[in-house]
Amino acid sequence: MASIAPKSFIGLRQASAEKPHFTIQAKPISLNPSIHRRLQVNAAKTSPKVTGRNLRVAVVGGGPAGGSAAETLAKGGIETFLIERKMDNCKPCGGAIPLCMVGEFDLPLDIIDRRVTKMKMISPSNVAVDIGQTLKPHEYIGMARREVLDQYLRNRASENGATVINGLFLKMEKPGDGEAPYVLHYTEYDGKVGGAGVKKNLEVDAVIGADGANSRVAKSIDAGDYEYAIAFQERIKIPDDKMVYYENLAEMYVGDDVSPDFYGWVFPQCDHVPVGTGTVTPQGNFKKFQLATRNRSKDKILGGKFLRVEAHPIPEHPRPRRLAGRVALVGDAAGYVTKCSGEGFYFAPKIIRMCAEPIVEGSENGKRMVNEADLRKYLEKWDKTYWPTYKVLDVLQKVFYRSNPAREAFVEMCADEYVQKMTFDSYLYKRVVPGNPWEDLKLAVNTIGSLVRANALRREMEKLNV
Repeated sequence: MASIAPKSFIGLRQASAEKPHFTIQAKPISLNPSIHRRLQVNAAKTSPKVTGRNLRVAVVGGGPAGGSAAETLAKGGIETFLIERKMDNCKPCGGAIPLCMVGEFDLPLDIIDRRVTKMKMISPSNVAVDIGQTLKPHEYIGMARREVLDQYLRNRASENGATVINGLFLKMEKPGDGEAPYVLHYTEYDGKVGGAGVKKNLEVDAVIGADGANSRVAKSIDAGDYEYAIAFQERIKIPDDKMVYYENLAEMYVGDDVSPDFYGWVFPQCDHVPVGTGTVTPQGNFKKFQLATRNRSKDKILGGKFLRVEAHPIPEHPRPRRLAGRVALVGDAAGYVTKCSGEGFYFAPKIIRMCAEPIVEGSENGKRMVNEADLRKYLEKWDKTYWPTYKVLDVLQKVFYRSNPAREAFVEMCADEYVQKMTFDSYLYKRVVPGNPWEDLKLAVNTIGSLVRANALRREMEKLNV
């Protein structure tokens, strides 16, 4: 392959003339999309009114979580400031959008580069299982580029009244009493390459930290540390004849060679494929794991040229503290990434609504001060709604990613049509799908059988290694 030559991506893939099967009306993407729905709430008048202005909230971080937060707050009458340093940020992310997210967040169909309807799960011994045979004709997993989606959401927040600041958040001064403002210190940039920026301050009544795994907002409230994995990927432009293979197909590789605790991937995006892996092991092993992922897919990406290399920390569990006073953490900053799948794309904007809406409600559309009790409603709702899902996926990762024999059992299980149907229905629509009791029983027996065989195989392999 050619040497690495990083470059930016501009524009969108041409929309297909095919009529979408999904029930959302297709809309062309716009840099200034207009959505004019406002939240109407009736809150209890328990907090003092703010005089001469509306409630002020700063959102630090302009990814899916930050953009969605700023939009929700601005629609709700809050004076909203969105601070983001990298307006062309390209976080290593598969970019998978579940079908329900398109309608739930009013996303234009043109923002989707590819529609994945087939997947291959490939075991350590290179046994490939085809997944997707249970999908209905209108169902697919949308693939989008983060730099495109994030910009769209920020622009939509701006259209609804949020002030978007191209700036680097530095630190935060906490208020001396219950109603005094927080003072944010940041460096503002004018967009010129190499510009030094200007130091500025901003007074606000509440802060939402959506600034990623290395959150400075989290450090400002002593939110505590957590374990994190590193996602690493290379965007590779492969020849057109090979891109046909990945037109609507994604591949996932499991094995100690590609990652001891996660998986490797090749996903289709626009006119290229991201090839990557993730792991919690020391950074020195990345080259080895990434090379293994490329080697296992080499026949299909042969002749490709590197476009960009990306790496980013991915939290392994929620932080010990996600809320302090009138400061709340969301998205990666809070540690909201699922185990096993590593998904955070949908949960980031979904959970941010859980955080922003209590601020709108508690402030009576920006007319009253909020307090920690208003923000705590978001934590209570999140824990009730999503904590069980996170724990189940944590258990699955510990069971099936612990050894190559266990991974072989996992891939074997994925061949079952019932497993595929339940998995896709849950993923595409983000709801727990009622199962068939008889099929659930058969699945449990087959899973136990696969794990027993995997454990026996592991013991035999250990004997060979002695």
